Amino acid sequence: MTVQSLARDKRPRSHIRAALFLQKYDGCNGHDSVTGAVLNLSTTIVGAGIMSLPATIRVLGLGPGIVMILVAAFLTDYSIGILLRFGRAGYAASSKVATANSYSGVVGDVFGGTGRTLSQTLIVINNLGMLVVYMIIIGDVLSGTSSDGTHHPGVLEGWFGQQWWTRRSFVLLLTVLLVFSPLISLKRLDSLSYTSALSVALAVVFVVITAAVAVVKLINGRVGMPRLLPEINDQASFWKLFSTVPVLVTAYICHYSIFPIENELKDPTKMKSIVRTSLVLCSIVYAATSFFGFILFGDDTLDDVLANFDTDLELPHSALINDVVRVSYAVHLMLVFPIVFFSLRLNLDGLLFPHAGPISFDARRFFSLTVALMSLTFLGANYVPSIWDAFQFTGATATVSIGFIFPAAVALRDIYGIATKKDRILSWIMILLAVSSSTVALSSDIYGMFKEGEVE
Repeated sequence: MTVQSLARDKRPRSHIRAALFLQKYDGCNGHDSVTGAVLNLSTTIVGAGIMSLPATIRVLGLGPGIVMILVAAFLTDYSIGILLRFGRAGYAASSKVATANSYSGVVGDVFGGTGRTLSQTLIVINNLGMLVVYMIIIGDVLSGTSSDGTHHPGVLEGWFGQQWWTRRSFVLLLTVLLVFSPLISLKRLDSLSYTSALSVALAVVFVVITAAVAVVKLINGRVGMPRLLPEINDQASFWKLFSTVPVLVTAYICHYSIFPIENELKDPTKMKSIVRTSLVLCSIVYAATSFFGFILFGDDTLDDVLANFDTDLELPHSALINDVVRVSYAVHLMLVFPIVFFSLRLNLDGLLFPHAGPISFDARRFFSLTVALMSLTFLGANYVPSIWDAFQFTGATATVSIGFIFPAAVALRDIYGIATKKDRILSWIMILLAVSSSTVALSSDIYGMFKEGEVE
């Protein structure tokens, strides 16, 4: 099917876009595509969420915490499976090729234009928030940050002292020009497979270093045995258990990248095994990070465990270990950035130009949206450094909606009559879990903000 014939196609735009994505490029090897798909999906999953999981273990205890990490992986796999099945059923029902679609296309087929627009809006909010936070973390690691009148030097400041070229704005600008710009200019996700492989490797490096430090300190008797169960001393500590659910959902959120990755496969039926392979890999990384991170820092584990590596580890070459961990993680986020950016640009394009052709075939639109989104992210990272509260709100709203609520609602609506009893039961569990945990998390955040205001 040619671009000209698709331009005359009267089908909904999600179908046209999917058909265009299905066109394969010469020299694309099937095995390499599958390998690249696993790496790209794993990179999407292992973003900033990995650093908040040890704090989740601190709240839940080691036993329930590891169990919940595995439960979240299972529910993520199931919710993605629902999207894939209903996406193919939509094509089959339309007498089209039963293959890939898009996240908003699946939701739109079930809930109409309103559902499509809402899902695209939530993906834009979620991904833009994630990218701003990624850049903030990169800036904090390389250039340092100040809070409550105290300056925490970054890696570059520690190495070279305070220079004009170690300032946050310049370092982030250099990162945008030299790292982000070339990567976000690529129009196919499988072009990022090599950088994704490096990103996953850096995540493994972080796990290995954390595990090694924890084991050495455990052997030397410098850390005690971790707490296995949660501490529930009052009503507030009980409700805090529910606030971990949005964190776990955020750690596995990748639903918006499923269809763009599937659309580039020679054999889309392999997507299910690709998803499971990626989830198993990421679950191992998550469980190991949480286990060893909590053993290492115990109840002193911070909400962002990376901040714990800004202190003396009481080991030889402690400063070097801290720098390796922080730099490797910053580079990891730089390589995650273009994967999340890809879906952000695709969904914003769908919102702004719902009847236009695919953005990959319109150089002017591709360039304009890329520059606009990158500029907005850069400004956010420089001038809204206290984005963490806002990110908590997006995690408890947009993220749980994308990860649990929309897929579950698609299965419960079941317009194709393919949902099983198991689908309906697990869908209700996902919705109840998402709504209850998000309500508690948002209420807790709002209450905390008001309490801080009263103290001040």
